[in-house]
Amino acid sequence: MKRLLLVAAAALPLAAALTAVHPGATAAETPPAVSDRATPQSADRCVAPVLAPPKDARIVSVSAAPKQGGTLTYPPQPGASEPPPPVTGVPPYCQVDVTLTHGSAGDRELIQVWLPATGWNGRFQALGGSGYLGGDFGPSLPTAVKAGYAVGTTDAGATPTTGFTADWALTDDGRVNTTVLKNFAERGPHELAVLGKAITKDFYGRGAHHAYWNGCSTGGRQGYMEAQRHPGDFDGILAAAPAISWDRFAVGDLWPYVVMNEEDNHLSPCELNAFTAAARAACDGDDGAIDGIVGNAIACDFDAASLVGETVLCEGEELTISARDAAVVEKIWDGPRAADGKRLWFGLTPSADLGYLAGPAPFPVASSWVQNLLVKDPGFDVSTITYADYERLFAQSVEEYHRVIGSDDTDLSGLRRAGAKLLTWHGGDDQLVPLAGTLSYRDKVARRFGDIDDFYRVFVAPGASHCQAGAGPAPTDPLGALVRWVENGHAPTTWPRPRWPPTGRPPSATSASSGTYSPPRVVC
Repeated sequence: MKRLLLVAAAALPLAAALTAVHPGATAAETPPAVSDRATPQSADRCVAPVLAPPKDARIVSVSAAPKQGGTLTYPPQPGASEPPPPVTGVPPYCQVDVTLTHGSAGDRELIQVWLPATGWNGRFQALGGSGYLGGDFGPSLPTAVKAGYAVGTTDAGATPTTGFTADWALTDDGRVNTTVLKNFAERGPHELAVLGKAITKDFYGRGAHHAYWNGCSTGGRQGYMEAQRHPGDFDGILAAAPAISWDRFAVGDLWPYVVMNEEDNHLSPCELNAFTAAARAACDGDDGAIDGIVGNAIACDFDAASLVGETVLCEGEELTISARDAAVVEKIWDGPRAADGKRLWFGLTPSADLGYLAGPAPFPVASSWVQNLLVKDPGFDVSTITYADYERLFAQSVEEYHRVIGSDDTDLSGLRRAGAKLLTWHGGDDQLVPLAGTLSYRDKVARRFGDIDDFYRVFVAPGASHCQAGAGPAPTDPLGALVRWVENGHAPTTWPRPRWPPTGRPPSATSASSGTYSPPRVVC
């Protein structure tokens, strides 16, 4: 049986989403039973605290409001057709909103903290963002309150139209909004830590005995930034599927689209899925178990050319895989390279779904970065990008933004001195953030420090996709594992996976290669 394995510090080959609701999309509160209502004492405590502003920030407003809890419902998340399940049994809580601004920029950053009126577990939890959203204002807030956490999040002053677009990145006169970019990159999570812990202490009359960061993708990147630049903010950082080197990742995810344009060969979803299904089938048994899950996706060395001549049925039409098709897929799997062959960034594992980055339209998180932060023209047509253009844009992104948002500094000595822990899991079939990027970073940290297992551990979830289950399961309680590590010294070594799939029958390795295939959308 496959397990979620601790990644060893070995040489590496160069090779589902967080939900988030913008504060404007408010949750609907269903009046709970009388027994669930806030007590007069807890209501009296829910008053706007007096707070000292974080460095370089000014507090615009502070408000507090007692909430009844009960059942909270939310609209569909960005890219989803169905709303998330309602969160039931939410205890009464106090909601504190703090609005900050920085200098004369006129930005508005919202920090929101929920404080359970009863049953507080003594901990503070900060929630990270997704895509171009600085935080998570969705069901994660009431879920954390139900678990007894004082919990907070921030929009970082970045309020995109959707979680996929960086339309907050430019000012009205077309310049980069460096204030909001800094909020999104680093400052917002740090200010959330500072004010969230202060609000918690004011409400309960004592500080949280431990503070935790909890994020995936963008939230994972934010967690790494906290570990590197503000290592005293949290006792434990859960940073899953982290888009660590954002200045590289954001351009890297455009590579499949550029390849298909430059090679003048846009593969259909059915053809793309045929390559993925074949790779999974070929590498499934490498760990000794045939269960539809690739146990070691990084080691999967499937030759796309082996599919040449095979036919794929797409909407009643038979398509034959050509050598040109295989060459495109191999180039996508290999990842971005310069004209001289130098690797720029990593490609996806062969078992990852190609439909997100190699679809008929560019992945919006990547295209929006190029349009807004590099070309500085939201209307720029990314389909015109050549290989030469791509190499130039990649270099520009690193040059202009690495110091701002490239959270890949391998010096974690501050984290180690603080006694804090950094825990990461990453899906083997992650279709948005290349697994190899995370493993490469961990390998560099290990080479720098030697034994890092006492403060930094990385796990791979075989078959899991981006921030959620896929062909294989995602960890069921990674935050609980982090808490046990921080507070009890019980470092995780493996996460046993549940029976998967729930039916007990492994998914077919070939069933998805025929018929119509349309990948679901997901927030990065």
